[in-house]
Amino acid sequence: MSTVLTAPPVETKTNYLNESYGIKSWLLTKDHKRIALLYLAAITFFFAVGGFFAVLIRLELITPAGDLMQPETYNKAFTMHGVMMIFFFLIPAVPAVLGNFLVPMMIGARDLAFPRINLLSWYIYMVGGVFTLYAMVAGGVDTGWTFYTPYSSTYSNTQVMATAIGIFILGFSSILTGLNFIVTIHKMRAPGLTWFRLPLFIWAHYATSVIQILGTPVVAIAIVLVGLERAFRIGIFDPKLGGDPILFQHLFWFYSHPAVYIMILPSMGVISELVTCFSRKKIFGYGFVAMSSVAIAVLGFLVWGHHMFVSGQSVYAGMVFSILSYLVAIPSAIKVFNWTATLYRGSISYQTPLLYALGFIGLFTIGGLTGLFLANLAVDVHLHDTYFVVGHFHYIMVGGAIMGYLGGLHFWWPKITGRLYPEGWARLSALVLFVGFNLTFFPQFILGYLGMPRRYHAYPEEFQVLNVMSSAGASILAVGYIIPMIYLIWSMRYGKPAPANPWGATGLEWQIPSPPPSYNFEKTPVVTEEPYVYSHEEAQVV
Repeated sequence: MSTVLTAPPVETKTNYLNESYGIKSWLLTKDHKRIALLYLAAITFFFAVGGFFAVLIRLELITPAGDLMQPETYNKAFTMHGVMMIFFFLIPAVPAVLGNFLVPMMIGARDLAFPRINLLSWYIYMVGGVFTLYAMVAGGVDTGWTFYTPYSSTYSNTQVMATAIGIFILGFSSILTGLNFIVTIHKMRAPGLTWFRLPLFIWAHYATSVIQILGTPVVAIAIVLVGLERAFRIGIFDPKLGGDPILFQHLFWFYSHPAVYIMILPSMGVISELVTCFSRKKIFGYGFVAMSSVAIAVLGFLVWGHHMFVSGQSVYAGMVFSILSYLVAIPSAIKVFNWTATLYRGSISYQTPLLYALGFIGLFTIGGLTGLFLANLAVDVHLHDTYFVVGHFHYIMVGGAIMGYLGGLHFWWPKITGRLYPEGWARLSALVLFVGFNLTFFPQFILGYLGMPRRYHAYPEEFQVLNVMSSAGASILAVGYIIPMIYLIWSMRYGKPAPANPWGATGLEWQIPSPPPSYNFEKTPVVTEEPYVYSHEEAQVV
């Protein structure tokens, strides 16, 4: 994006990282960039906790007999894996870290609209995490991350209440972050930055924020109702008390399917930035890519019933949800097509961020195509609750959301830290992660097709070879995650100093020093051109 700054950026030793060294200054900061790093540290911790439970699951499934964990322990392991990865990592990862850091800079603002609320959202996130960690160390929870009733509201003797309280509190963090982004994008854009000059990263976060605000209260209400039934024996979901367990599924999936787009839409925004930068081309069909984010946000609220094809709902309702599920795939297909068209005949530079972007496109496409099987009413009856669903979900979430997150983290790492990471190690880690991921989750499609149900700690011997392949792939995948953690931390001290714009990218965030000063922009920038104009290597600054 070509811009004109009313004053040139001043290279200074004072930036948001070294302005103050005290811990108190970090814990009380209102700087969106520091809050993003607080989120980065917390989210990385919860990712490690969720990964630990994934290791236990894959170790158990190496052999057909349940010989590592008891059934109850295995139930707790996959529940805590799901809770940690979904609620504490996948949903907040890109918005809370990259969104917090970049949204104000990308629109020419000095901070988010409500800096104190931004800090409050991090503290709320941490309080929710403390309750959930308490539940984990106090015995865990065995309901699955979906908390299906009436088991969760009546029969489970595990730490359902503590986990539910943690997730309920966490929801307020998501709502406040979404509110902050919407107000900031509406009210604080730089002069000349019209809606259709916004980076596609901003469009994706705007659509995500709408889902957060509209959807999160619904799951919060569902969790409160579970707690009320559990504590006071009020008949809401338990049939013995006059309740309806299917009602909980409607409430839960009305949020939780749009939540899939909370996880994936921000990563789609990242991929749009990476593809256009490393192909040196203006994005193909900017308007279609932008509006497809909005379409995903709207249609995502209309397809929750495809999770309930075997719940006994009306056949006619199932047919409607099936059709709508096919329809919601169209905006995602538009994005994949436009990214591919942008790469076509581009001057492509295979830097690490683009490798993650290409991995995202390939894995997300497989995840999307396998989702069409599950959207089919008749086929889903046979594939429901098998490992086919596990494979599909992870191709979307791990192959999509996490690849986008890592791609964005590598792309903006020089801006975040002012340091460059070792490119060779970064490319190796991207390759290892891609290979490990496919070896882990592709066999699960076959397992599901053959009929292996998910959430079982023991299985027939004929499934062992594919499970061993999956567990072996998980070990490679773990290496693919550990390598970036090591060299990114190493680069913060020993990496080469990064220039303001190491990639020759467009966008306002690349017009200021790396790392940015606390105030972002000394003077308000004025945007004069459309986004992603790569007729020259860097945006004009006068």
